[in-house]
Parts: sequence; C-alpha cells; structure tokens
Amino acid sequence: MAKTPKALPELDWLIPRMKLSRALSLFNFVALLLLLLVWNLWFADLHGARPWVVLSIQLLPLLLLAPGILLGNARAHAWLCFVVNLYFIQGVLAAFDPARALYGALATTISVLLFCCALLYTRWRFQYQRKLAGE
Repeated sequence: MAKTPKALPELDWLIPRMKLSRALSLFNFVALLLLLLVWNLWFADLHGARPWVVLSIQLLPLLLLAPGILLGNARAHAWLCFVVNLYFIQGVLAAFDPARALYGALATTISVLLFCCALLYTRWRFQYQRKLAGE
C-alpha cells in the first residue's frame, strides 16, 4: 500500500502566513540582537572582561546568518532554528540567577518566539516554492 502524498496548501493560504512569519522572525531576530547588545553594554557584570569581546562572541552566530535572514532565505531561517537554541539555553541558565532573571526570561521568550516563527517561515516557504514548481 503506497501512501498518497498530502496535498500542498493553496497559494492564497500560504502567502499571508509566509509574510507574517517572516515579519515576526525579523522582529524577534532584531529584538534578540538588541537584547544582547543592551544587556552586555549596560547591565552585565563582565568581571573585567572587555565588552566588545563578549559581544563579538555572542553576536557572531547571529551576524553570520543576518544576510540570509534579511533577504528571506528559507535555508538561513532553518539554520537560525539551530543557532537560536544556544540563546535559549543561555536564557534558561541566566533565569536561575536572581541578578539576571529578567534578562534570562526575555532571552528565553524571544528565542522561543524566534524559533517558532523561523520554523514556520521555513516550512511555508518551501511549500510555496514546491507549489510554484507545479507539485
């Protein structure tokens, strides 16, 4: 018994969802960048470390993906789903420290929202491309 493949959604259903998930992905991506920047420059106790070193280490993974995210590349959004897990872990660990609880809660929330939005954008973008190709 061969399974029949599930039908792809119609374009008029996909397009608004794709646009919304992309906009939310961009918003959460920028929010995470700003959170890391603001926290490390003004609020973090770096114990004598240079802020630009800490920022470069924390922002490098996001900045490597930034061109693809800004252009709407579905593969960049898929890779972002992997990378954002690092920030989720960092947020959860920071949430246990009373001095960094607010930062941890914000980082965790933003990273979960970013993961979900990027994942949905990736799924719907690939379905959109398959639908345009005639599947």
